[in-house]
Amino acid sequence: MSVLLFMIPLALLLGLVGLAAFIWSLKSGQYEDLEGAANRILLDDEARSDKDNAV
Repeated sequence: MSVLLFMIPLALLLGLVGLAAFIWSLKSGQYEDLEGAANRILLDDEARSDKDNAV
């Protein structure tokens, strides 16, 4: 029973840390451009093939 007195506050603290990290990532713009990474993958391959053809 005494373990619950330690584990419940620890679980709440870890939950608050996770929530704070999520809110920080929202405010810092981590989720602003969700499609950009997918498009950059395609553009990067095209840019490499252009460099290979130029040589």
